[in-house]
Amino acid sequence: MLVIHSNRVVLPSGINPAWVTIEAGIIADVSKAMPAAEISQFIEAGDHLLMPGVIDPHVHINEPGRTNWEGFDTATKAAIAGGITTLVDMPLNSSPVTTTAEAFNKKLAAAEGQTHANIGFWGGVIPGNENEIEPLIEKGVLGFKAFLTHSGIDEFPNVTEGDLRKVMPVIAKHGLPLLVHCELTDNLQRSSGDVKSYRNYLASRPAKWEDDAISLMISLCEEFNCRVHIVHLSSANSIEQIRKAKQQGLPLTVETGQHYLYFNAEDIPDGETQFKCAPPIREKENNTALWQALKSGLIDFVATDHSPATPDLKAVESGDFMKAWGGIASLQFALPVLWTAAKKRNCAFTEVVKWLCENPAKLIGKEVSKGRIEKGYDADLVIFDEAKMFTVTESIIHHKHKITPYLNEQLYGAVDQTYIAGRKVYDKGMFVQLDAGEIILR
Repeated sequence: MLVIHSNRVVLPSGINPAWVTIEAGIIADVSKAMPAAEISQFIEAGDHLLMPGVIDPHVHINEPGRTNWEGFDTATKAAIAGGITTLVDMPLNSSPVTTTAEAFNKKLAAAEGQTHANIGFWGGVIPGNENEIEPLIEKGVLGFKAFLTHSGIDEFPNVTEGDLRKVMPVIAKHGLPLLVHCELTDNLQRSSGDVKSYRNYLASRPAKWEDDAISLMISLCEEFNCRVHIVHLSSANSIEQIRKAKQQGLPLTVETGQHYLYFNAEDIPDGETQFKCAPPIREKENNTALWQALKSGLIDFVATDHSPATPDLKAVESGDFMKAWGGIASLQFALPVLWTAAKKRNCAFTEVVKWLCENPAKLIGKEVSKGRIEKGYDADLVIFDEAKMFTVTESIIHHKHKITPYLNEQLYGAVDQTYIAGRKVYDKGMFVQLDAGEIILR
């Protein structure tokens, strides 16, 4: 029996002193006094926070097929170093893409022996794969992902409204979520010729693309009563239509990304392609409105959309925003980045736990077993020193590539220890047990 004590345990009721008893990987009890039973292992966290493990349901691991971009080994090491105990892998950027049951089998085989965090998987929706939806559900995917614009991967083309009408009744029947990259592109030329200009790149992907796509998804959500999840919301213009949809009781959820809450377009230098993502990081006024929507509950949670690529693909040397791969590498820093930004806005740490642990668990169907410190829940836990400051340097990054907009940023919050199912996997910079994660199937 393992017991962890902290003077500051993040519980559903608030932050309080508690003794957390763990047996067979499950939280057996949360008590105000030391357990009377014999303790085989005891951890004293003192005044450091004991919190649930972070859940990141939006990660591009890229294996098999593009392991030179990332991979299960490096991604899940970065995860546990950052206090992430559970992540969900996106169906594209790997090769083959996870749009068939056969491809899903290859994904599972590739993960074997290198699941240092718990991993679940989203299936993909592309034109013509409607007959693969139920086989993928039978295999255990947690839901599905679709793009309304080109994904950047030719094997994962965007869907049309007609494609969605074929699959949404099936997904709805099984009660699973459909995650959607919401941008509806048009053919209008908005950018000038300066390929190194961030303002030029921002103008090339206007908020209207996002707003129009979200409008379409709200309409289809209502028509099919299908759970729809808007990934990486960047346009604050859509907050009002999201508000109305939620007031109607539609099964609509929304995430935004740490980068939209931490950075502002006005501060991004030209040629610094590590900041490129789609939808783009928008202006300060827009991002302040995203914060307000997050704090009010209209945005349900925050996820990284960790989408790394090689230095060549990121066009690091040329600084060409129009050619660079669009994706922010940030998995390891999900928790300290959000806490640093939230702290500036006088947010309570309990809110951060809601945005990174409790609410993401609902999306993946694990709200009764993950995301909270409560009796009967999985003992996926993190001891976190939220007052400690550190600087992001290349030497501490466990992602395969060191390209990240957070390089040299000073952040609040250091992960002391990470536990998965009650087993210590990370301890003050050291990986103490690898391959301790589980594959999460529906």
